[in-house]
Amino acid sequence: MTSDDSGGREYDPDAAHAFPDEKLNRILPTVVDDAEVRAYLDAQNVNAVKRKRYNDHGPKHIEIVRNRALRLYELLKRAGVPFNGAADQGLDEADEAVVVALAATLHDVGHVVHRDRHPYYSIPLAADVLDRLLAEFYDTGGVVRMKAEILHAILCHHTEEDPLTREAGVIRVADALDMERGRSRIPYEEGGRGINTLSSQAIRNVTLQEGEERGVLVEIEMVNAAGVYQVDGLLKAKLEDSMLEDYVRIVAINTKEESGLVERIEL
Repeated sequence: MTSDDSGGREYDPDAAHAFPDEKLNRILPTVVDDAEVRAYLDAQNVNAVKRKRYNDHGPKHIEIVRNRALRLYELLKRAGVPFNGAADQGLDEADEAVVVALAATLHDVGHVVHRDRHPYYSIPLAADVLDRLLAEFYDTGGVVRMKAEILHAILCHHTEEDPLTREAGVIRVADALDMERGRSRIPYEEGGRGINTLSSQAIRNVTLQEGEERGVLVEIEMVNAAGVYQVDGLLKAKLEDSMLEDYVRIVAINTKEESGLVERIEL
């Protein structure tokens, strides 16, 4: 569902997929091109990067998270993993991908209020946007049910809240999969040397592909041991209690550490 495994390019609506996605192809461009959504994605980086010198949480982060969330969802579907969010609400299977894509797009809008506790601020802001955008594609009942699932997924990208749906689990894990060095470029160049910035600088590449033992194999290339924090600290915490633990295998390999202190991590 993404144009490549890296998640670095924009979503390709013309790609062929193994599950129905016509609805996603109609809805997602409207959301991505919406002026209010674009304004939020720009504004949410002010508190995160300019004021707190934290890693990127703006348009590029959202693009990567959305692409990796859709890629993760696609691989899980290929592996026959059942999703329950849309189904529990009586929605269509095609709505699963819409929930994933819209939750990924709006999960960080709460940063416009504050970096701290931002998932909780994201809920009312995203709800207003969803009321307006979803009404173009769903009736009143559909808007309410879709909004419920999208907001649940947004809230549960925060490790303090456990996902109750696999759609939410996808958002939780995909958020942590944006970990390469480009995400920390701005704070690093401005002198930021916190653990999030330094550990992100240590990650060269992340790929998602079909796994042999499990449905999804995530491969992470590190260039020094600082990357362990991104993998064993942040990503591991997001994978736990995500409802995806049994379907995702994570392998991180250190390719440049001369000391050989950390060569391979597997979750």
